[in-house]
Formats: sequence, structure tokens, C-alpha cells
Amino acid sequence: MDNAVEHARAVPVGTEARSMESKRIIWAAALSAAIYPWLLQAFHSAITPTVVDSTSLLGSISRLLVAVLMLVSAFAMPLVCLLLASKRRHAVTGATARARRFALISMTAPTAYVFFGVVTYMAGSTIPDPWIWTPAWLLLAYWASQKKLSEVAPKTTSSRYLRIAHGVCGSIAAMYVLFHVFNHLFGLIGPEAHASVMDIGRTVYRSPLVEPLLVIVMLFQIISGLRLAWTWSETSQDRYRIFQIASGIFMSVFILGHMNSVFVFARTFLDIPTDWAFAAGLPTGLIKDPWNIRLLPHYALGVFFVLTHLFSGLRVVLVSHGVKTSAANGVWWLGFIGSSLVSLAIMLGMIGFRLA
Repeated sequence: MDNAVEHARAVPVGTEARSMESKRIIWAAALSAAIYPWLLQAFHSAITPTVVDSTSLLGSISRLLVAVLMLVSAFAMPLVCLLLASKRRHAVTGATARARRFALISMTAPTAYVFFGVVTYMAGSTIPDPWIWTPAWLLLAYWASQKKLSEVAPKTTSSRYLRIAHGVCGSIAAMYVLFHVFNHLFGLIGPEAHASVMDIGRTVYRSPLVEPLLVIVMLFQIISGLRLAWTWSETSQDRYRIFQIASGIFMSVFILGHMNSVFVFARTFLDIPTDWAFAAGLPTGLIKDPWNIRLLPHYALGVFFVLTHLFSGLRVVLVSHGVKTSAANGVWWLGFIGSSLVSLAIMLGMIGFRLA
């Protein structure tokens, strides 16, 4: 009896409730990632008319509504995980930190699914990707939720020098990223205009000296960024910082997958040029192909998170230099809106919309 009393006193109030909440967050995030491929498949099925639907106005309208709903749901999936990761907590414990990290990892599903698909294709897998992807996420959620979750606050060790190095290298990487984004906007004019601008840039970033250095910088950004995200996910943060962490994690997976697609898949495995046709999934395109449809959220969210991550870093710099938080937040929101519009413009170009 005395031992039971001592144990009860040793357990903090609300421990069981926090543990259950953490498990619910893990399962909610895992289910969101697990159903992601099925949303894309449902979209593709909706835009593929049957003989009956093709002659029915009602059938065409219903298919359009289902297609819009499925595509919106696919784009909303990372937002669900981001909201789960940014739930306010009075104290961060080992349990809540793990739940937050799991939600942040799940948020990368749109870009991780492309990475996964490229790897399974090169491996010669004959199993449809969703039949591997979904069970894997459910098993991962089971492992994460069953493993003992510590209620002790984690010890954070943040390196000031790592943050500075990440910021400096980020400034270098930003020059390439911004040119790359600017280059893709020329897709609104046409593939030829895009290729002309790209050829100018490639004389620099594909030179024997610059390209290896750029790869090293990108790899350092991925490693250092994930290390910082791991540390900051253990502490209480506002939603702006959570977004910065989340966008950095998404960007890390996106860049790693993009490098795999370019250097390994295209240049080595297929031995094809990484031109407009490769990026836009021609000749079938991004929309109508059952595999290529995964590239639409991958590209759109990739551009959006890359740009908003830069604005998140700018917000931190502004605040640290004495700018009012409200003004810095305003700059961030302008960047948020601008990033959304740029992402939309690039995707319109990639699916065939032209200004002239």
C-alpha cells in the first residue's frame, strides 16, 4: 500500500492524459500520411471518365466535385499534421516532443511519397506504392505509440555556432534557390523560355567547381537543419517558430529527394536530360498520369515551403535586430502570401497554362 502511494506521488498530475494525447497525435498524423496516396488515386479516378459519365452532365459535375475535394484534401494533409505539431502545451516532455516530431515527419508525406516512388521504381518493385506506403506508416505509428514515452522534460542543447553556420550557408543556397524559382516562372511563357533562362544559369551552377560545392552546401543545410529542428522541437515554441521548423524539415526531404531524382534517377539510372519534359512529366503531364499526379503537391508545396522558410529566417533576424514583433510578423505574412502566389504561378505553368 505504501509503495502504491509513493508511486502515485511520483507521477505528475495529468501524466496519463498527456500520454494519451501524444498517442492520439501520433495516430492522427500517421493516418493522415497513410491515406495520402489514396487521395491522389481517388483524384485520378474522378478525372478519368467512364462511358456512362461521359454522356451525363450530372456525372461530369459529380466527378469534378470529387476531384476537387480529393486534391484539396491531399494539399490539406500537411496542414493537418502541422496543426497537430503546433498544439500549445503547458510543458514539453519526452512524450509530447516525440508526438510533435512524428507529426512534423508525417507532414513531409507529399514530398516523401515522390522520393519513395522513385526509389521503388529503381528497385524494380512490382507492388503498387500505396500497398507498401500505408502499412509502413501504420506500423511506424504502432511502434511510436507503444514505445515507452518519457514524462521527463528533455535536455536541450542548442549550438549558437551551428545556427550561424546554417544561416550563412542558407544565404548561399538561397541564391541558387531563388534563381531556380525565378527560372520556373518562365514556364508560364513556354518551355523554350524556361530552357533559355536555365541554360544561362547552368553555365554557373553546373560548372565543375560550383556544382560540387553547391551539393555540399545543400547537404550541410539538410544535416544542420534537421539537427536544429530536433533541438527546437523539444522546447515550447510559438506557431511562427513551429512553422519554421516544419518548413525546414519539409525542405530537407524535398531537397534530398530532388537531388536523388536528378543525380541518381535521371542522370545515372535513365541517362536522360533534366529538362522541362522531365520536370513536367511529359508527354502525359502532371494531372492525367496516375504516377505523375504525386508531383503536383510535391512541387507546389516544395516551392511554397522553400520560400516561406526563407521568410521565417528573415523574421527571426528582424526580431533579433530590434524590429517590433508585430512588424516582423507582418513581413512574414507578406512572404506567406507571396510564396503562395509564386507557387501557384509555377504550377499553372507546369500543367500547361501560358500567358500568351
